[in-house]
Amino acid sequence: MNENNPYILVLGASIVDIIGFSKREFKAKDSIPGSIKISLGGVCRNIAENLARVGINTEFISILGDDANGRNILEHSKRIGYKMDNSLILKDECTPTYMAILNEHGEMESAIVDMDSLDKMESSFIDSKAEIFENAEYTIVDSDNPELLEYVLKKFQGKTKFILDPVSANKATKISHLMKYFHTIKPNRLETEALCGFKINGYEDLQKAGRYFLEQGVENVFISLDADGIYYLTKGEEGTICQNDKIDIKNVTGAGDSFVAGLGLGYMNGLSIIETLKYAIAMSIITITHEDTINPAISNEYVENYMNKMSWK
Repeated sequence: MNENNPYILVLGASIVDIIGFSKREFKAKDSIPGSIKISLGGVCRNIAENLARVGINTEFISILGDDANGRNILEHSKRIGYKMDNSLILKDECTPTYMAILNEHGEMESAIVDMDSLDKMESSFIDSKAEIFENAEYTIVDSDNPELLEYVLKKFQGKTKFILDPVSANKATKISHLMKYFHTIKPNRLETEALCGFKINGYEDLQKAGRYFLEQGVENVFISLDADGIYYLTKGEEGTICQNDKIDIKNVTGAGDSFVAGLGLGYMNGLSIIETLKYAIAMSIITITHEDTINPAISNEYVENYMNKMSWK
């Protein structure tokens, strides 16, 4: 571990989202007046940015092409304060990009996904970054690349504490045999079912799932129940926690990403489980009240002030 300058490592994708919004009735094979928005995304990139915005020393290892989009992401990371110096830069390749066209009702008509480069990080590259992994207090991962994830988990077991955001139920199914390597997992209901192999129909099923994960070796289990809050189980604590205020929701897309970042802050600052959860939930609420996937107002001071005004149940 790096005692003098502790940090969290995030490993995962950076994606450029290009969305076209139709201002008139959508017609195929025609040019339509509208607006185009370009934004940076990817679950792990979002987590890294949120961590940096609340003041956590953050290393982010990702995959970029040596194109304009890749350079834009690198410049953005420098402005916000998360480090991407150890990322894989692919020569003559495109940075992962998602491009969609929405009709006048905001519904997707078509999309093109260019994610080929995401499969080009190999175990030899991971080996070359061993020191970065071994010195990280925590390493946050998703399930995008199950084969590479398994390699990382086995190689650095016991040298850093792994936090998992499964991303999707389909992807979670492919890593269900790896639970023993994780310190913390943060699945939703569907992802929980995929990881533990049975349906979640009520509180008793949540308890059963939590016990299953602890028996596998997980230390902290946080299951997202959407509007019903979080079910949590650790070696010493169990329960549910939920905020009790009316929320003006603008965009729910980045809620899970900011929640995971909140867990990271709680861990790095030695907060109790309850205070960590309150902070993480506050971050997710702040996120969904803004149109962007990441609320640009987020800072540690902002989150603490917001959290202290919230009511809980």
